[in-house]
Formats: sequence, structure tokens, C-alpha cells
Amino acid sequence: MRPVSECLPTTSVGSFPKPEELKTARTRFTRGQIKKDELTRLEKKATEFWIRKQEELDIDLVVDGEMYRGDMATYFAENVGGCEISGLVRSYGNRYYKKPIVTGPLKFKGAITVEWFKFAQGLTDRPVIGMFTGPYTMMDWSFIEYYKTREEAAMAWAEVLHEEAAALERAGAQYIQIDEPAVSVRPEEMDLAVRAMEVVVEGLKAKTITHICYGAFEKIYPKVLEIPVDRIDLEMSNSGLDLLEHMKRNPFTKELGLGVVDVHSHKLESKDEVKKRIRDVMKYVPAERLWVDPDCGLKTRTVDEAIEKMRVVSEAAREVRKELKVKGKVCRS
Repeated sequence: MRPVSECLPTTSVGSFPKPEELKTARTRFTRGQIKKDELTRLEKKATEFWIRKQEELDIDLVVDGEMYRGDMATYFAENVGGCEISGLVRSYGNRYYKKPIVTGPLKFKGAITVEWFKFAQGLTDRPVIGMFTGPYTMMDWSFIEYYKTREEAAMAWAEVLHEEAAALERAGAQYIQIDEPAVSVRPEEMDLAVRAMEVVVEGLKAKTITHICYGAFEKIYPKVLEIPVDRIDLEMSNSGLDLLEHMKRNPFTKELGLGVVDVHSHKLESKDEVKKRIRDVMKYVPAERLWVDPDCGLKTRTVDEAIEKMRVVSEAAREVRKELKVKGKVCRS
């Protein structure tokens, strides 16, 4: 397996935009106009496209791009016992998703992401992140009919998702990301999020990561550092690095996935802008604990926008690495 860069390695948060050919195919499949085999062929074609693009851009730790998923919650609920799926529910703006409904005891029916992980890893000698949505978010984004409390539901999801994590590790995943975008929304439930994650990662030897979307960070920090993962990935650029004010007062003690480009904007950041963001964060989090990536998944951008945002991430990180090496600093053994 190709090692990651010894200093300021680059990665991505998870999703990439689906090519138009695949989006059309997904609609046609829903209408019964094409068979599952044809949809899977196009999903694999799109996955390989994004693996090759990440290689071309020299991204260290790559993702499969989630070409086979519709959204973060429904995809997993559809493959777990005890769940049904609602009609369309508004998420934000003009975006909708089909919300999971927990109607019975949650049950692991078999690995959900392993075959896609193995397919993606078979395309490249760079490590691929095994990735799934975490227990707190799955609970928070579901209608809960069976369990009496949010706590019971979150811990039940944790048991199921521990099985998914273990299956990914057995399949060879060296990095496992458990996405928890909802953690920043309800600060009063941080203890629950921590306990649920403890269950998911128990016994894992793989490096663990969680991604948390921007929210009431000032109310969950530094408590968020208790989440038992090796790296926490954070949206930072779309808020002007304001999270640094909290890190000044309470040091960030884990590895940090540093979001340096705004995935919610069509504007392409300049390389100088991104380099400055990296340098500014290095004042508070040492370079040996920094990974450089976009703020969040890039699926809402166009294909060209996503490529160019990843290009500036990669080129900026490489140039800052060179600056550090000139100064004689070694970031990673």
C-alpha cells in the first residue's frame, strides 16, 4: 500500500458529484426503466472516474465518492433490519430525502459498504477510507417508533454499526470514518454521542475518523475531543476559521481534518488563500497532526468545480510541505 505523505497529507470528506449519466440512470432505475445490473455498472464506472481523478491530483488518502448512495441516512437504513423508509422529507432549501423510520429492533443483516470498499481499493494502491454514517446521526435523522428514548435508539444503532466497522476492518480498511454531521446540533447530547461512538470503535485497530458539520461548535468544544476517534474532521473555511478562537483557549489534542475550501460555494479559492488557512491553523495545531481536505463532501458542486477545489487543496498542501522542509521541519515519522 502506498504510504501517505509524511507531512500535511491530503484527503477528502467522502462524497463527490455524480456524473449526469449516473444521475439519469438512477432516475430511470427508480422508474423501472433499467435493471439493477446496468445501474451498478454505471456506479462502478463513476467510482473509477473519481479514484483516477484523486490519483491524478495526488490525493494521499482517497474516498470512493459514494456513487452508490442516494443520501447519508436512507442508504444505511434500507440495509438494516427494523427500518422502513418514509416519503420525501425536506432537509434544507430545496433538498429532500426519504427519512428512515425505526419500526422494530435494529438488526445487522450483513455488511453494507464492504463490497464497494473492496471494489474501490482494488482500483488503487492508495489507501481508501471505509466510511459510513454514525449512530448519533442515524438516530437523529430517523423517525423513532420502536425505541422509547433517543438514547436507546442511538445505542441500538451503535451496536449495528460496530458490526459494519468490524467488517470493513476485516476487508482491509486501514482508515474507517464514522460520519456524525448531527453532533454539533444538540450540545446537550454530547455524552450520548461519545458513548455511542465508544461502542462503534471498540476493538478496532484501524485509524478512526469522524466528520462533524459546522454548527454550535462553541457549545460542544472541548467536549467534542472526548469522542474516541483518532481524527476529527471539521468544516472551517466557510466560517473564516472562527473555530481557532476556541482552540486558542483549549488546545485541540487530536489529529485535525482541516477543511480549507468551502463546499457550499461555487467560488474557487485561490492557492494563496488555502495556503494561508493551513499556515493559520498550524499556529494552534501542529503540522504533524493536520490533514488537509475540503470542508465537507463535494456532491453539491459540479464535477468540474469539485475537481478544481480538490486541485487547489492538493497543490496548496504540497507547497506548504515544501516550505516546512526548507525550514528543516519533519512532520511525520
